Amino acid sequence: MLKKLFVLSLIILSAASGYAQQFKALLFTKTAGFHHTAIHEGVAGVRNLAARHNFSVDWQENASVFNEKSLKNYDVVIFLNTTGDILDNEQQAAFEKYIQSGKGYVGVHAAADTEYDWPWYNKLVGMMFLTHPAQQTAYLDVVNSNFPGLERFPKRMLWTDEWYEYQKPAAANDLNILITLDEKSYDPKTNKGAGMGSSHPIAWYHKYDGGRAFYTGMGHIGLVYSDQTFLDHLYGGIYWAATGKGVK
Repeated sequence: MLKKLFVLSLIILSAASGYAQQFKALLFTKTAGFHHTAIHEGVAGVRNLAARHNFSVDWQENASVFNEKSLKNYDVVIFLNTTGDILDNEQQAAFEKYIQSGKGYVGVHAAADTEYDWPWYNKLVGMMFLTHPAQQTAYLDVVNSNFPGLERFPKRMLWTDEWYEYQKPAAANDLNILITLDEKSYDPKTNKGAGMGSSHPIAWYHKYDGGRAFYTGMGHIGLVYSDQTFLDHLYGGIYWAATGKGVK
């Protein structure tokens, strides 16, 4: 009887280890400025990615989770369409220590419209939002395919989104640009847009202060979070930021 119970215990433990999730993500969507209606579609999209790729995700809009004890539970923090001043000084300090411990950050779209007065965060994101033209269809060009999630991303693709223009100079000077926007394929001088010139980055990554940071400017329109090409792109960034794997 004892032998049978021992064998059964081994089977249960083996099954449990087979379902172990490969990393843990904190999804943060607090806004103190413009509130994107696409946030809820974004949350659903990230949750679907977690189910598909076997990682766990906790969704929070309460900044109290940004303390050293809570952040230790996560491998990557995702700022999805956050805006404005969303963390106090203590929470900022906890997040800095988190990144310095070797963990990861992913910024989506309006994450670049967040915490302008926090220079450390500006450098983490890499570039900060300046303005945008009216939503339009434009061509995206992959300039560096050596990154997870770009395996099926075409070298050139027609895409509709809200195209951010970023402040110059960039907050960080070591960005690895992945995707650029072809300004000849749309009219950047609508709304308050002016264009960024021949090199208009829209997605990038870099190592920063001991950790890893990935950003994509795509993600304004809710339906993109059910588009497989975008989801591959987003998961690639989450995977690299969480694990450091996937770049040769």
